[in-house]
Amino acid sequence: MDKVRIGIIGTGFARKVQIPAFQSCENAQITSIASASLENAKTTAAEFGIAHFTDDWRETIARDDVDLVCITTPPKFHHEMTMFAIEHGKHILCEKPMAMNAEEAREMTEAAAKARVLALIDHELRFQPGRMRAYEMLREGAVGKIRHVKCHFQAPHRGDPNIPWNWWSDIEQGGGALGAIVSHVIDSFHWFLDSKVSSVFCQLQSQIKKRPSSDGSLRDVTSDDESLMILRFGDGALVEDATGLVSVSMSEYPKYKHRVEFYGTEGALAVEARGELFLAKPVPDTEWQEVGVDFGDAIPGVPDTGFSSGFTEFAPKIIDALLRGETMVENAATFEDGWEIQKVLDAARRSNATGRRTDC
Repeated sequence: MDKVRIGIIGTGFARKVQIPAFQSCENAQITSIASASLENAKTTAAEFGIAHFTDDWRETIARDDVDLVCITTPPKFHHEMTMFAIEHGKHILCEKPMAMNAEEAREMTEAAAKARVLALIDHELRFQPGRMRAYEMLREGAVGKIRHVKCHFQAPHRGDPNIPWNWWSDIEQGGGALGAIVSHVIDSFHWFLDSKVSSVFCQLQSQIKKRPSSDGSLRDVTSDDESLMILRFGDGALVEDATGLVSVSMSEYPKYKHRVEFYGTEGALAVEARGELFLAKPVPDTEWQEVGVDFGDAIPGVPDTGFSSGFTEFAPKIIDALLRGETMVENAATFEDGWEIQKVLDAARRSNATGRRTDC
């Protein structure tokens, strides 16, 4: 293979981030774009010079000039699209959350392993330079054994009750903060700590309970825009009887915030949205000290919340792996990782329903 040919399904995140990032890669070509809206597919193809567009995702997957399929759709469709892509021998980059439940994730994982295709979940935050440096520092013993982790994610994006009802408002399509954001948080914890969440206590909330539908009426929101979680982790080389705290909201003002903190036996480490990195020691430091890191390159015209700069680092690594005939990318989230995350998300929903701590 001397060029990786890419088929894109979805024109939301893909249009803003994935397509520009892949088009900046050497030896990569986007050959087809599919969307449920033919007009969206057509305008995206025209904007980026993509030769083929369609409203039939199966058509994109089945094309002979597609090697890698990027699935950037509501989670409801991930299982069906992934299984179809595997049947056609395609490599896959699937958006998070991986699936609607752990059983779907298991089937996807086992099928991809049997087909021996590259099968990754788009947890691009792993590839931020600041997060990569934090990963190294934790393994260098910068804060000792980890006892506690926190993540505070706030965004005002969905705080406006006039934002129209769409799939994000619908639990049946996989909408909500738990899948969209908490999946990233759990992946970050699993990756940073090399340890899995063992139990979860979760409360899900819909702060905006109705949104205007296309006919002007108000429609019930069935998904969460706030996810609150208390976690326990299994022990490991970096972790000792560790707990975790997660606060995620898509309706909190005044501005975007994303901060992950690690508290260890010998200090604390914090990473913010763009990969800003801070270290604190119990003695003699009394303040966080910034660790200088490169932030990477964000996509022009896209707000730099850290996701686009992460993907610009991730995209060329995917292309390079496929050009070498490899089905793994170092540090990337695999389908196996996605399955483990899905187990935690399922446990979180059970915990919310019962009001009890739940094993994962």
